[in-house]
Amino acid sequence: MPNNLTLLDIAKLNGSDAVVGLIEEVRTVAPEVTIIPARTITGTSYETVARSVLPTVDFRKVNEGTDATKSEFTNRRVETFILSARVEADKAAARSYEDGAEAYMALESVGVMQSALIKIGSQTIYGTASGSEGFTGLEALSTALGAVITDAGGTSAGTGSSVYIISAGGQGVQYVYGNASALELSAFREGDATDSNGKRFAAFIADLTARVGLQCVNKHAVARLKDFTEDSGKGVTDGKILDALRRMPLGSRPTHILMSPRSAYQLAISRTITPNVKTETVTGLVSGFPTESNGLPIIVTNSILDTEALS
Repeated sequence: MPNNLTLLDIAKLNGSDAVVGLIEEVRTVAPEVTIIPARTITGTSYETVARSVLPTVDFRKVNEGTDATKSEFTNRRVETFILSARVEADKAAARSYEDGAEAYMALESVGVMQSALIKIGSQTIYGTASGSEGFTGLEALSTALGAVITDAGGTSAGTGSSVYIISAGGQGVQYVYGNASALELSAFREGDATDSNGKRFAAFIADLTARVGLQCVNKHAVARLKDFTEDSGKGVTDGKILDALRRMPLGSRPTHILMSPRSAYQLAISRTITPNVKTETVTGLVSGFPTESNGLPIIVTNSILDTEALS
């Protein structure tokens, strides 16, 4: 984020109403990043072992033996990747802010942390498809692991979206922060920055650094419902979510459902209210975004797009 503060920015900030303050219009909603559990590790990666086949157990007759049997295991690796950002502001420009340079830097600190959460949220779903580096996301992991994937059958290109059912926690989906540290934004310090011509100027500088990974090595910890579109009858419903749930083995214990705002809207308008009266039926929409489906809490997130390619 080099040289991001200009005198024009300062003029706009200084001319704004102090009571109203800064009005955020950027996309900032990535609640899954703070809801899904996280752990720190001392290093930058680790190996996990997944039991892929149970031992065979059967009844037998008296005086008959049984074949030897054992579990089968698969080793899977979880890695963390460097997430970083650099904030540089011309010292002279920052000091021109009406509330002072420290107040402006606090403003930028909030902004860069919001941006980090948005990036992690996008990476959680689309992985390296959203950039050249970073961890693999749920879209690719669900395929690679052989997880449950159901197709809503939408056909309108450019309007696809997915819904994910996850089991969040140590045996399922969780964030991993390497080097025993989570997101860290350094204090602003004085230093030299360079312009596009390589010339130096005095600046206030801060760095965001973290090593972030996503653990999802259990194929029963995620299910993907794909190809929800704007076609009639191809939106999200409780029945389609239940269909995916029935395909997941009992005991997988899903904890959350992730979907976009459009998917939440589709789910809401698919629901009707019908009074328990034999002679009268009244149908109406359930008000507000749904907060649960089939007993599972819903996380509505902007990290999931409504413009996915159909597959």
